[in-house]
Amino acid sequence: MRTLVDPAVGEAVPPGGRTVAPSPLDPGASWDPHGIHRTLREEFPLTYDPLLRAWVLSRYADVAAALTDARFTHGHRPGDPPCARAHVDVDVEALRAVTERTAYVLARRIAERPRADLVADFCHWLPAGTVAAAVGVPYRDMMRLVRGRAAGALAGECGGQIAVREKALASFLGNVLVDPDLVAALRDAPAGLVARAWAESLRRDPPVQIAVRRTVAEVPVSGGVVPAGASVALLVGSAGRDPERFREPDRFDPFRDDPGQLTYGPGFCPAVLLAGFEAEYALRALFTAMPRLRLADGFRPAPTGLITRAPRSLVVRPGG
Repeated sequence: MRTLVDPAVGEAVPPGGRTVAPSPLDPGASWDPHGIHRTLREEFPLTYDPLLRAWVLSRYADVAAALTDARFTHGHRPGDPPCARAHVDVDVEALRAVTERTAYVLARRIAERPRADLVADFCHWLPAGTVAAAVGVPYRDMMRLVRGRAAGALAGECGGQIAVREKALASFLGNVLVDPDLVAALRDAPAGLVARAWAESLRRDPPVQIAVRRTVAEVPVSGGVVPAGASVALLVGSAGRDPERFREPDRFDPFRDDPGQLTYGPGFCPAVLLAGFEAEYALRALFTAMPRLRLADGFRPAPTGLITRAPRSLVVRPGG
């Protein structure tokens, strides 16, 4: 594929790529990125984006490969040093126990309210509270943990994933609560079904929409070849809705027969593990403390964001 060199960044640029392909950073993309993603997948599977200063990959096959391919570096992947070195002493059952306990404490605190915002009153606190409890930080000091160093005692370089887990949990609860039939199905569901619903939420509404990598060699992809030494923006949000991989990709369906989600690597990461525990025990704690929990009348979750994405609020009626 013939390329030009962008003098602003010193990287190869496909002819016409600047003016034809839409950008994930275009105005309005924060509220509805899916049309842009669709155009990129169908017409520009490999393009250079001057706003991102990176080549852009949007199809599932390309993004899934790039997230685990060693030719794409400079990104956090479970199992990468120093990630692997930091996680050798993690007690999985202890993490499960503190996650469950924290979720039930938070759920009971809002159970008697006439209205509550699950983002502000629950999702914002559960990831921080779980890590705080695991490392012995008192409940009253949880928010110090979010910006402080205590998380490193548990998660090493994954401590910064607390905000990402908040967003993932908000999207998950929004996806469940918007469908009364799904609420009924998951209210007393086994862990396996809750895990499928969690994976489906990560596929359809991942908290991280764009992951950035850098190539150490030329890599053939759909639409051409990514040059060596290039910055690459992986559109995780687009890949999860690729119709070449998933039937009816815009539909949230934990029961789908073509499940799957993108993985960031083969190694162990407590941030990933904790996120799954938080999703499971969030549902169990909320439904136990508030059996008639539902979204407030007229409210529907509205995800927003460019790099990370989730609903800003989840207004509910705890008593139904």
